[in-house]
Amino acid sequence: MRISVHTMSVESFVPMLNGLARILDKAAQHASAKKFDPAVLVQARLAPDMFPLAKQVQIACDFAKNSTARLIGTDPPRFEDKEQTLDELKARVARTLDYLQSVRADAFEGAEDRDIKIPLPNNQTLEFKGLAFLRAWALPNFYFHLVTAYDILRHNGVDIGKRDYLNSV
Repeated sequence: MRISVHTMSVESFVPMLNGLARILDKAAQHASAKKFDPAVLVQARLAPDMFPLAKQVQIACDFAKNSTARLIGTDPPRFEDKEQTLDELKARVARTLDYLQSVRADAFEGAEDRDIKIPLPNNQTLEFKGLAFLRAWALPNFYFHLVTAYDILRHNGVDIGKRDYLNSV
């Protein structure tokens, strides 16, 4: 049995982003129950040199949509990084899911061998073939930022656990 790039990418991103939306709901419920401004959670971070929750969600969404677009050889949709509330972060997740679910599986034809270039600061570029890009860059970065968002909320008392993270199992 052969596993497709569509399965490895979109079918990995979608359930995890659905789970992220659910834990953002739990974060809002937690703030309401404890009677504090949910913006505290949006700006919360694990360490002073780490991005806050808002940026972690933005980056996780960006890795899902941008990686998908690169794998199918198109330009990704552009989202401004302006979310300031949990509802706005949920809306960003929803926009990302809408995009991912609009991409047909056959659009990934040849993605394994597609040349992908990632521009970096200082005029540097990472170059990958599609499958290596997905395995070594896209998925690890997506999961890193997704888990960090989860950890920020858990650290701040939101009642979430491994079942919330592995929601699709």
